[in-house]
Amino acid sequence: MTGRLVLAATPIGNIADASTRLRELLGSADVIAAEDTRRLLNLASALGVRVRGTVLSYYDANEADRAQELLQRLREGQTVLLVSDAGMPLVSDPGHRVVSMAVAEGITVDAIPGPSAVTTALAVSGLPVERFTFEGFLARRGGERRAHLQSLRDERRAMVFFEAPHRLVEALHDAVEVFGADRGCAVCRELTKTYQEVVRGSLAEALAHFEAVEPRGEITVVIAGRTAPVAADLSDDDIIARVHLEQASGLSASAASAAVAKSVGLPRQAIYELVLAAKRKSPDAPHP
Repeated sequence: MTGRLVLAATPIGNIADASTRLRELLGSADVIAAEDTRRLLNLASALGVRVRGTVLSYYDANEADRAQELLQRLREGQTVLLVSDAGMPLVSDPGHRVVSMAVAEGITVDAIPGPSAVTTALAVSGLPVERFTFEGFLARRGGERRAHLQSLRDERRAMVFFEAPHRLVEALHDAVEVFGADRGCAVCRELTKTYQEVVRGSLAEALAHFEAVEPRGEITVVIAGRTAPVAADLSDDDIIARVHLEQASGLSASAASAAVAKSVGLPRQAIYELVLAAKRKSPDAPHP
């Protein structure tokens, strides 16, 4: 008889959000696999739960080896509880390896739903979030981060990101360049905690706010999807021609790109790059 693997959501800030099922399983599971064992024991203590099972660390660096150990315990009929530091396991956290292995062997995999920074941020964002995509953490390097955002420039669904506080301003700056200064967003800081803050408005407004006020704590960013339609019959040459027409009226290439971007629903930076590429191919084109 095989055991059971249970994935449980833990509070993202407010201890009162811990579910009754989480409390029960913390006290009864044979094994608890946690990202940070000290945080897990502190959580159990705060909930007044006595942990009787074995507590094991389970994080990125040891996931491959630890998954094998957990699988063996499941084969022996034990109940294994898997938790992350906050929120639902596997959402930008380790866990997929042991889950996939358990599923492959026909072992029961269950979940205790609960707090999630992703869905909480979506709910309080004030943006249209009927459909959304979760993109996890943006890359630390600027070039990789911008490439990630560029791949989403035509995304119509709301987009959710995690970001470190010391990289937030850079990330918002890149988002302004890719999505446009007027794109709606909500920057959610310290969700469910005492000093929870939700900054709503345009990307430009959010950037200005956090340039003036140093961001701290856990941060989740929601960015509205693209709503302006892109004319399906517009080729790159058509768009470049529109920019040149705007330039003929006296606008700079940057300003002309911004004007065309607003009319066709594409990021200014993307259009400006088309103009630069056209200039390299045809030196007689209007100078950017």
